[in-house]
Amino acid sequence: MRVFQLQRYSAIALLFFLTIHMIVVHYPPFHIDFSRIVVRLADPLWKTIDILFLLAVLIHGLAGAWVVVTDWDRFSSLKRGLAWAAIVIGVIAFVYGAKTILAFQPPV
Repeated sequence: MRVFQLQRYSAIALLFFLTIHMIVVHYPPFHIDFSRIVVRLADPLWKTIDILFLLAVLIHGLAGAWVVVTDWDRFSSLKRGLAWAAIVIGVIAFVYGAKTILAFQPPV
């Protein structure tokens, strides 16, 4: 039941973050070219938004993969190992992505 709730909460967060992303990056008048993206990524607020977006995507994707994989009864004995593998993959992906976002510095 908690995985179901995590996926629903992350879906709501994705709606919010994806709307912001689509408006700011893809649709006029806010459409930005590469030079403005570089400036945007230097702002701490946008770095926070991008990290939270990454977290929502990882939670939603890994929870969905968990539901698909454990949908069959034959995987019942492997559920604990699959859960830990998903958690480890999620943490590694989040740390790598967050470090990448935080390390970005615009060229001068």
